[in-house]
Amino acid sequence: MLPQSTPKLLTALSALACIAAAASPLAVVEYQIPRDKAFPHDPAVGKDGIVWYTDQANSFIGRLDPATGKITDYATPTPSSGPHGIVVAPDGGVWYTAQATSKLGRLEPGTGRIEEYALPADARDPHTPLVHNGMIWFTVQRGNTYGRLDPRTRDVKVWTVPTKGALPYGLVNAPDGSIWVALFGTNKLGRIDGESGALTEVNLPAAGARPRRLAVDESGMVWYSDYARGYLGSYNPKNGAFKEFLSPGGERSAPYGIAVAPDGRIFYNEARSGSMVAFDRKTQKMETIKIPTPGSIVRNIAVDSTRSRVWLALSGTNRIGKIELK
Repeated sequence: MLPQSTPKLLTALSALACIAAAASPLAVVEYQIPRDKAFPHDPAVGKDGIVWYTDQANSFIGRLDPATGKITDYATPTPSSGPHGIVVAPDGGVWYTAQATSKLGRLEPGTGRIEEYALPADARDPHTPLVHNGMIWFTVQRGNTYGRLDPRTRDVKVWTVPTKGALPYGLVNAPDGSIWVALFGTNKLGRIDGESGALTEVNLPAAGARPRRLAVDESGMVWYSDYARGYLGSYNPKNGAFKEFLSPGGERSAPYGIAVAPDGRIFYNEARSGSMVAFDRKTQKMETIKIPTPGSIVRNIAVDSTRSRVWLALSGTNRIGKIELK
């Protein structure tokens, strides 16, 4: 059961120490996207190591083969559909949200063929997709809803977030079978029951907090990027405790895309500094990794655990980024 009492916040001196984060020996390797004015929004990676991304501006789904550097892209059936989030399902199918339309899309990697799935009117701007128990879940930011598509029957069910203007954003699976959602328009996280779809809201300690993306580690700890306040935060559902760590770039650094890397560290982007940050959960120390091309914003991160890699969509710079962890 999630505690609904006054949140426990532990900042300690570690939050202040994070301001002076050390430079990291890690580096971001960039891959240039050949299509003119490409805008890679989100990345995803399959079991085979192939990287997929959404080119939101041109309405293409891109495919990067890291072994050769070759990039191939596929036009969405509906022009100007604004592909946004993307995920690779266990069967290899590549799912994406067509944010400019009320549709989801599935690309068959063997043929490049894309099939579209129409969504109801209350899911008009699908945002982040997630595969959970064979279903495709998704957030609907402006519609203040979240939904679930059954690919076998095409049945779609949509739920409304209790808090108005919550702007449901990042979506992530948890080890206990639940789903966590960042309610970007509020200082709240949401826990979705993976079976019933019911949502329980959890208040963050700071009224001005605005969680944008989430990651959940192997213990069930929820990590969030506080875009408005410049903090990395964690929430422990088992005891209701929060911890916050000021990002190296300070209060205006705008933490955004976030993920748990194969080596256990939390990686996230500072949208206003052009840097990635690696947070060691054991030592609570942070390292900064400068992205080579200025103007890069990492809205989401994909993790390749098999090859110990972290993949970044470098929005605004026509590039895909890779961090090798071994």
